[in-house]
Amino acid sequence: MKLFLVPLLMLLASCLMALAWLGHLRFRDSIGFWTALAASWAIVLPEYALNVAATRYGHGTFSGAQMATFHLAFGVVAVAFVSRFVLGERLTPTQLVGFALLAVATVLICHPQAAGRAEAGAVESPAQHGRRPVGSLLSGDPAARG
Repeated sequence: MKLFLVPLLMLLASCLMALAWLGHLRFRDSIGFWTALAASWAIVLPEYALNVAATRYGHGTFSGAQMATFHLAFGVVAVAFVSRFVLGERLTPTQLVGFALLAVATVLICHPQAAGRAEAGAVESPAQHGRRPVGSLLSGDPAARG
C-alpha cells in the first residue's frame, strides 16, 4: 500500500505547490500582490501537510533520497502542467525530451540497487550504525542521551 500511496501523496502535494507558485499569474492583472500571496499560502498549507504525511509514512519503505527524488521529479512535472494548462504556455519538444530523461533518472535513483541495499526498501536505523536517534538526544531522560 505504501508503494502506491506515498508517491501519490507526493504527486498531489507537488500539484498544489505548482498551483501556489504559478497559479496566481493567471490573475496577475486582476488581483493584487497581497491577495495572490494569501491565496498561495492557503494552497501551500495543505500541500505541506500532504508532503509531511507522505515522508513520515513512507520513510522505511523508501529512503530519504528516494522520497526527495519523487518530490523533485513530481514538482518539475507539476510546474510544466500548470504552465501548460493554467497559464496556456506551450511545451517544446526539447522540454518533453527533458521530461523523458527525468523519468529515466527517477527510475535509476529509485531502483533498489541504487541505494546499495540488498532488499528493496530496507532502510537502516541509526541504532544499526551505533548512533542514537535524534529523539533520544532531545528527550528529558539523561540515560537516553548517554
